Amino acid sequence: MLALANAGFHAEAHFSGTADYSLRAGIAAILMLIVLIGGRIIPSFTHNWLVRENPGRLPVPFDRFDMVCIAASAAMLCVWVVLPDAFATGVLLCAAAILHCARLARWAGERTTREGLVLILHVAYAFVPLGFALVGLAALGFVLPSAGLHAWMAGAAGTMTLAVMTRASLGHTGRELIARGGTQVIYAAVVLAALARVAAVMIPAWSLPLIHVAALAWIVAFGGFAILYAPVLLRRRITSE
Repeated sequence: MLALANAGFHAEAHFSGTADYSLRAGIAAILMLIVLIGGRIIPSFTHNWLVRENPGRLPVPFDRFDMVCIAASAAMLCVWVVLPDAFATGVLLCAAAILHCARLARWAGERTTREGLVLILHVAYAFVPLGFALVGLAALGFVLPSAGLHAWMAGAAGTMTLAVMTRASLGHTGRELIARGGTQVIYAAVVLAALARVAAVMIPAWSLPLIHVAALAWIVAFGGFAILYAPVLLRRRITSE
């Protein structure tokens, strides 16, 4: 899908001077990866941690509701790619936001506050319904479209990327799956960056300072990852005797 969107980008740019359809298609492809893969790993990792550390209510296993949510999201995103400003598109996207809020609530994320490595996955996914809601409201004429795009890309994609990078770096090098102080700082930074970038669209009077905050926080998040995790990734894997 990303390859097709990239090819479409060049074709659109060549023939019309813009690439709006293919840009939306690329964003939709990335978002569906988060919906599909995030929808598998978030409840799984949450279940494993809760069983071990905080017995009680567990995430609802993947079921028909998840299938409906995924299929509906794909259909609604296809409509958005083709008709981003239609009233019906706005209504459908707002409905998708409600579906994803319900899906996220089924995963018991509020019970993971003691472990940032798990909690950040839920925070990252929360940007999915936020993006659907904002893009839907944009189609209805209430906000600018870029607010929702930043929620999806900086928020969902950026935060989920960092969350999985840190977890995989620890797990695949034999380290303990715990978000220590430095990791929690970069998590806070990436969430701040996403929220500030969305707010920069929503509050025009504060747009420039908020963009600066978003840029600085983004550098702290991913630059901090490079500093904190380079030693982890460059050393030998820890193996039990």
